[in-house]
Amino acid sequence: MSIEQDFDVSLIAAMALREKQIQQTYRPFIGVHKWFARRPGTLFRGLILAEFGDGQLQDLFFRSNDFSGKRVADPFMGGGTPVVEANRVGCEIFGFDINPMSTWIVREELERLDIAAYERTVYSLIDELRDEIDSNYQTSCPIYGDTNVPVKSFLWVKTLDCTGCGRSIDLFPGYVLAENQRHPKNVLVCWSCGDLNEVEDRHNPGSCVGCDSTLKCIGPARRGRCDCLHCGQTNAYPASHGRHLAHRLFAIEYYNPTRKAVHNGRFFKKPDAADFARFAAAADRWEKLSPRFVPDQSIPPGDETTRLHRWGYTHYRDMFNSRQLLGLELSCRLIAETEDSRLRHALATNLSDLLRYQNMLCRYDAKTLKALDIFSIHGFPVGLVQCESNLLGIAAGPGSNVGSGGWSNIAAKYIKAKRYGEAPYEVIHDGQRNVRVPIAGERIGGLRGNGRGGIALQCRSATECRLPPSSLDAVFTDPPYFGNVQYGELMDFCYVWLRNLVGHGTEGFHHRSSRSAGELTGNITENRGLEHFATGLSEVYSRMADALKPGAPLVFTYHHNKIEAYCAVGVAILDAGMVCSAALPCPAEMGGSIHIHGTSSSIVDTVFVCRSPSHARGQRLFSTPGGIAGIVGEDLAQLARAGRTPTHGDTRCIVLGHLTRMAVWEHREAWDRTGSMTAKLSAVNATMAAYGDLDGLARSATRVQPAPSGSSFPQLSFDFDEEPSDAVPV
Repeated sequence: MSIEQDFDVSLIAAMALREKQIQQTYRPFIGVHKWFARRPGTLFRGLILAEFGDGQLQDLFFRSNDFSGKRVADPFMGGGTPVVEANRVGCEIFGFDINPMSTWIVREELERLDIAAYERTVYSLIDELRDEIDSNYQTSCPIYGDTNVPVKSFLWVKTLDCTGCGRSIDLFPGYVLAENQRHPKNVLVCWSCGDLNEVEDRHNPGSCVGCDSTLKCIGPARRGRCDCLHCGQTNAYPASHGRHLAHRLFAIEYYNPTRKAVHNGRFFKKPDAADFARFAAAADRWEKLSPRFVPDQSIPPGDETTRLHRWGYTHYRDMFNSRQLLGLELSCRLIAETEDSRLRHALATNLSDLLRYQNMLCRYDAKTLKALDIFSIHGFPVGLVQCESNLLGIAAGPGSNVGSGGWSNIAAKYIKAKRYGEAPYEVIHDGQRNVRVPIAGERIGGLRGNGRGGIALQCRSATECRLPPSSLDAVFTDPPYFGNVQYGELMDFCYVWLRNLVGHGTEGFHHRSSRSAGELTGNITENRGLEHFATGLSEVYSRMADALKPGAPLVFTYHHNKIEAYCAVGVAILDAGMVCSAALPCPAEMGGSIHIHGTSSSIVDTVFVCRSPSHARGQRLFSTPGGIAGIVGEDLAQLARAGRTPTHGDTRCIVLGHLTRMAVWEHREAWDRTGSMTAKLSAVNATMAAYGDLDGLARSATRVQPAPSGSSFPQLSFDFDEEPSDAVPV
């Protein structure tokens, strides 16, 4: 078999689309810890099976596979999807990443764990924390008069002292706390007295029940300006002057377990004196504490972190309030006291992942009524309204939680991830429901019987790796997409805490930052441009090509909206002495993702399959704009059969993938890898641009797209030897 002949685009694309809607259902191992822009596990499983398997991909996908003796490398591990999928089917894996957080996370995904011992330990930790700080996360219910009910979310608004009258003003961009989608009515905050009002119509909200002021939906804070409601003075923000803006607690969403069955909707309240007193008590306790684990590192400048500086955040600890710092410090102390190192590392990983919900940059989604973690848009968004989640979490039953972002949530995800590793499964859609199909015989992590499934992970640049020539059966990877995500800058947010917990002697943790000058991302602050990216990618691919057996593939996913970024990919393939034998489309992002929704960005990757020229046939070649339009039209039809109606952005990326493939093919015989990077990038760019305007090519491909046959998301028929007796709906 080979990927070029046996990969089924429509089959895998349909499953990838479903997986990306709720990835933790299909690939629970990602619940170990946050990483950015993970590609679908179904995609890499499909690629591995198409290359190494023997039979129809649809049959292989839902059966146990054992590729013992196959050796696979991933030079850009990131969140670990390719190496996890290869390990699961018995391959010996070699993984590299320059970021120590990546190496730590992938090890946690792959290392064996006594799940029962972990459950006892983590829930004991939560119980001890509850004894210490539970009162910090309680409130009273003004609706039914109940006391000591758990808080789900504290909602804060940034404040500023008016330059005119000196009074504190709230920087509300809007007064809609909750929309009437997951709550019976709209909830509006009164601009005058702060009372919460439930109204039917946001366009005609009426008057406040507390002070009779006319309610508003739009707030005064817009584009760095806010008019004072007291004196009318226009104030500029952030105007930090070296310190971050203060916050005012203005609302609480709580949970009343004894009244939920009879109550219609969520529970909201305006904080009362007791709520403010609870926070003051937590802040006082924090001030008296001598922290041992809360980091004191300053935030270095960067493309993402300079935004934090503009808002007055100079140290990582600035992004947390006193109640959060207290709970996190006490959590760290309990983790440090855990004697078993494997369990201690698991808990430390949990704490690191917990941080993304336990900070004062989290926002509250007024439509879905949930907290958005700090990395919801792969950056450091500084909003004006913040959401502080319950640190402990609210358990609503075995494995069930109310809300997100607490210890009970993180523990439940981690347990699910490790159980999945012990007994992996696939999920199929039978037309009405998702059904879980166990794959007996496969597993994730640890050494297999007879030495199969060896694991070698290194925290280092793949440009420094030393793999023997002709030793690899394949390379599967998901490289950085030039400047799309600043991995080091973002991961430092977790790294500075995890480093304090696990010690500086941990591999890669001797540096104060997880950033590296060798990181292959475009970065204006570090003066890393396209040539840096192309040079690094070329070095990595060249090393991988040297380590591949004759004819073995280098396979990677990629998408970007600029032709220049694809030129770097073409140069890297040519410098490695390879050609692109296929460019396959596959959905790899969720269309509803906050960082994609409403933009022209694509959710479709190109899967580049590269081999040495002597083992690659020229397939699907073209020499005219009409030729590429026909090929891209065929790809669009396959995606349509899978249930994806391609957007213009999708089509552009597919076009760019094929232009890159053809540019590599045209330059393969006369390529001079010793030339300057500027000249090489220019040569590839000229070849790609010669086919015409990119948007015009995309429009032409859309016009020639063959009509899709069958319905979207085709019903898949699986010919199992026998129906799995333990297949269950999910």
